Amino acid sequence: MDNTVQGDIESLKQKIAQGELPKDIEERLFNLLKFTGTGPEYEKLIDYIEFVLSLPFNKFGQDILDLARAKQILDKNHYGLQVVKDRILEYLSVLILYNRKSEQENLHAPILLFVGLVGTGKTTIAYSIAEALGRPIVRIPFGGLGDALALRGQSRTRPDAEPGLIIKTIKVAGVKNPVILLDEIDRVAQEGRVDIMGVLVELLDPAQNHAFLDHYLDFTFDLSKVLFIATANNTSNIATAVMDRLEAVLMPAYTDEEKLVIAKNYLLPSSLKEAGLENGQVVIDDGVWSHLIRPLGFDAGIRSLERTLQGLARKIARQIVEGNIGPYQITTENLTEYLPS
Repeated sequence: MDNTVQGDIESLKQKIAQGELPKDIEERLFNLLKFTGTGPEYEKLIDYIEFVLSLPFNKFGQDILDLARAKQILDKNHYGLQVVKDRILEYLSVLILYNRKSEQENLHAPILLFVGLVGTGKTTIAYSIAEALGRPIVRIPFGGLGDALALRGQSRTRPDAEPGLIIKTIKVAGVKNPVILLDEIDRVAQEGRVDIMGVLVELLDPAQNHAFLDHYLDFTFDLSKVLFIATANNTSNIATAVMDRLEAVLMPAYTDEEKLVIAKNYLLPSSLKEAGLENGQVVIDDGVWSHLIRPLGFDAGIRSLERTLQGLARKIARQIVEGNIGPYQITTENLTEYLPS
């Protein structure tokens, strides 16, 4: 063994000793460092040990359990949706009371599943919950996911071995109690649906998720402190066993009146800011908004409206850079000049 390799091993031994790892994991890593080979297998071994050392075995974020603050954040980030907000505040109230009662046990409350059409705020409401709690949030997109191994990882005996998405998100979050958003769990690929639903059952079941097995790690990891939140466009493609562990919260379609308030107070200022513009540089006549809100007929969400305003802001930004400083007034007569293609 050359001096460089020996130095790497000694450095890793020091990291392991200082890592505050569970005793069995520490012993496992020390035993692996008895490996005397070189080349690709040695590189894979080092990558594995470094990854394990990066996991937050004993790092927890401190929850902010303040209901008034949570209400303020929900109202700041979301217009309307009062029924949904009330359900979230009830859920957070249970977390607060449970925390006061015991910090040692795990809360076995139903996991929220936000169900609604595209653009109704399912994903952003999950981010608001994380903000209210002061927890980091990591999103796992399920749309098109076709292999359960993407969630559970691949054995290190395989040449393309890597950790699964679940354990990767734990590493990214840096704490053992993040919010993990399971986004669009109804949109997994048909060929992997059964196996993926099986992994979801394990993740969402408090009797199982304290010992989640990732094949790359080859040891169990406790996910019981994770707050899982799920979203779906509908529930027809979600296995019954998964639905049994979820509490569905329906996201209502926005009315035109609600979209008008959201567009004026939230989307337009945000779109102008993203384009480097000031609010006073653009004025949209009242008669224009109906064309922006319903360009192609009824739309339950606000995503297309947001894209339209972003496109409008970009066109104005270009004109300003080209020398026309404005100000700009958008009317029914000139609207087509500013609509995105």
